[in-house]
Amino acid sequence: MHTVAVLALDGVIAFDLSTPIEVFSRTRLPDGRPAYRVRVCAATEEVDAGAFVLRAPHGLDALAEADTIIVPGCADPSRPVPPGTLDALRAAAAGGTRIASICAGALVLAATGLLDGLRATTHWMATGLLAARHPEIDVDPDVLYVDNGQFLTSAGAAAGLDLCLHMIRRDHGSAVAADAARLSVMPLEREGGQAQFIVHTQPPAPGGAELEPLLGWLEDNAGRELTLDDIAGRAGMSTRTLNRRFREQLGTTPLQWLHRARIRRAQHLLETTPHAVDRIAVQVGFGSPTAFRDRFKRVVGTSPYAYRRAFRGVSRPG
Repeated sequence: MHTVAVLALDGVIAFDLSTPIEVFSRTRLPDGRPAYRVRVCAATEEVDAGAFVLRAPHGLDALAEADTIIVPGCADPSRPVPPGTLDALRAAAAGGTRIASICAGALVLAATGLLDGLRATTHWMATGLLAARHPEIDVDPDVLYVDNGQFLTSAGAAAGLDLCLHMIRRDHGSAVAADAARLSVMPLEREGGQAQFIVHTQPPAPGGAELEPLLGWLEDNAGRELTLDDIAGRAGMSTRTLNRRFREQLGTTPLQWLHRARIRRAQHLLETTPHAVDRIAVQVGFGSPTAFRDRFKRVVGTSPYAYRRAFRGVSRPG
């Protein structure tokens, strides 16, 4: 089982600490088995987390046994890093361990030298500090996260959730990541320069919402040529009322929702089948391959061909 070690340092931001613990702990494989084993590690017996004090069950030695290490941010980035922490991170990296930072945790990861020569991000309030301390790092303040392969960094707060879901997708594919996103009640669209790596799931309608049956019908019929009149007729509403209800309950329009359902299905086909892009365009309901490519790039941030190259090789549970 894939082991995730979450490093808790004095001053750790509770949100940054809890996000990977909750997301990875709750992720399940298609057969129901846990996808990850999560361990909280610390350099000291007790960790000051501001509003509370925690006792981590594992020390720095556990980092050497992890497949992935998460470095959450600390409230005071100028606080000294406990002795041995940076060496433990460097040793883990030398053994091939994947290391990701959340928020200002990028400053700790940067102090190891592992980000030198790479692109990275952090909370927007700390990007200037990161760039000043580590001019050898290409700091990008305009993205949710950056994936360099072995080393990943995310912006602040909720961007850590985006990063965790991205890593789940890398490890186990889009279906498992989509389930994890639903558990986290992720929004429809998270904007950012790394949009091609974000799981584009539809937002769940509130239980019992009047649009819920219609959304299921749209999912099932996304491959058909549907007009706004077709959707309104199915819902038994005027097009004006339908648009208003979608705006009120989902924050989007019926056609935009349908387009994203089609793109999500296209992503799955690009990942799991050898079908030509033009064939997939027809399968998911686009009238022309050109329209499909334009819409795909607008929503995902990259072309269908580039997306397939990035995700066709995603490992999946046997």
